[in-house]
Amino acid sequence: MAARTVINAAGREVPLLINGSPAVPYKGVGRHRPAGRKYSPPIPVCADYPADGNKVVKSLEEALRKCGLKDGMTISTHHHMRDGDLISNEVFRIASEMGVKDLVWFPSASFPCNDPLIRYLEDGTINRIEGSMNGPLGMFVSEGKMKGMAVLRSHGGRVQAIQDGEVKIDIAVLAAPTCDSFGNAKGTGGGSACGVLGYAKADSIYASRVILVTDNLVDIPCFPMEIEGNYVDYVVVADKIGIPEKIVSGTTKITRSPDRLLIAEMTASFLERSGILKDGVTIQAGAGGTSLAIAVFVHEIMKKNNWKAKFGFGGSTKYMVKMLEDGQMGYILDAQAFDLEAVRSVEVNPNHIPYSVFNAYNYHSKGNLTSMMDIMILGATEIDLNFNGNVVTHSDGYLLHGIGGWQNCLHARNVIIPVPLFRDRIPVIVDKVTTLCGPGELIDVVITERGIAVNPLRKDLIKSVKNSGLPLRSIKELKEEAESICGKPEKPQFDDKIVAAIKWVDGTVIDVVRKIKSK
Repeated sequence: MAARTVINAAGREVPLLINGSPAVPYKGVGRHRPAGRKYSPPIPVCADYPADGNKVVKSLEEALRKCGLKDGMTISTHHHMRDGDLISNEVFRIASEMGVKDLVWFPSASFPCNDPLIRYLEDGTINRIEGSMNGPLGMFVSEGKMKGMAVLRSHGGRVQAIQDGEVKIDIAVLAAPTCDSFGNAKGTGGGSACGVLGYAKADSIYASRVILVTDNLVDIPCFPMEIEGNYVDYVVVADKIGIPEKIVSGTTKITRSPDRLLIAEMTASFLERSGILKDGVTIQAGAGGTSLAIAVFVHEIMKKNNWKAKFGFGGSTKYMVKMLEDGQMGYILDAQAFDLEAVRSVEVNPNHIPYSVFNAYNYHSKGNLTSMMDIMILGATEIDLNFNGNVVTHSDGYLLHGIGGWQNCLHARNVIIPVPLFRDRIPVIVDKVTTLCGPGELIDVVITERGIAVNPLRKDLIKSVKNSGLPLRSIKELKEEAESICGKPEKPQFDDKIVAAIKWVDGTVIDVVRKIKSK
């Protein structure tokens, strides 16, 4: 039977039930106010744990058995090893060999290294994924092959779901580059250092059971501890938990495209000429190829003017580290390291500060970092005439990206989207985005190689750049130019079946992804 649906405040048809649980339709920015209290995990008792603090067990399988792994449980993992993760897949291999079925995988993100999990989706070990799906995993879901409905949340939305009790984690399995026998852990040190464990903190606090897997066991105390041992049930020592070199991916390399470099230069010019970029600014630039180029140009402008950023927010990269070390940035507040230079910096520089998603992105909290940011540089797969943004599906309708922190970052004071006018001769600016991930009222500027469109709602920005010499265009003009070059793209065809729900930062359903219609 088809799920009952309603039209939400964004005009999108969304379900009222997701995997059997009630869902709240999107009500608009800042309109949903939850009631009640934060979720509480079960109360533990010290009598159930070793008096000497030694929680080490001989294998991950033993730890999972001691945690009571069984059908239908929710298993969380984190992504700080990025494409070098060697733990997540192992969890489900063990579960499959044990004959466990219908697990919910709740990762903070997935990467190509997780593609082998398709076999466990096919054999029923995993019922569904509530997290990002890239490449073959995304295609598997888009083709309607996954048993349960996927749920995509932002990084902050994930923390919100955990603390609010929307998602109750039965077992968290967390890779820890350095750990002691009690379960105190950090992201630096050892042969698999990843820098920061900012996304794993929520899992450690709220999960019913917590397993840490390390390849660098040290004497108590492991310090400074990002995960505290009083939240941890078992510690497992593995030969290797990850491949640090694979922390770096294509998204953490600066673009070499002339068009993209032009976009980056125009973005930096816009920031300078609009007066947004100045001494004492706060900034997050992201880790895409264009964003990294923007960071380089911004660094040059700040150096020229003898300006210093108050702080930058990470994911950190070597380009942000360079700003810190050159004195163009006071601090880096960091929830994730995107490359090995950032990993090094976290360990050696006291002004490079590990930061949790609780403080950074959580909308159900008493304020968070993103609303304090002056400049936020983000990407998108599509932008429409109302400045609405899409980051999860491509123009063909396939689910091929996660949300990451994108939605949370929309609450910054100035949100800039540098994008090419078209990709592979497919316009990026469209009449209506295929999948709505972020409302246009929160997106301020779209910058392409052929012009800059400022959201009409930002009259202050329009005024500030009116006589700047920048190539200002309307979003409609940019769309029409793209179509004059590429033609009007064909819209993807979908079945009625909903394969994934897109959550907004407050836990409401802003849109869905439907099954791709078979050709």
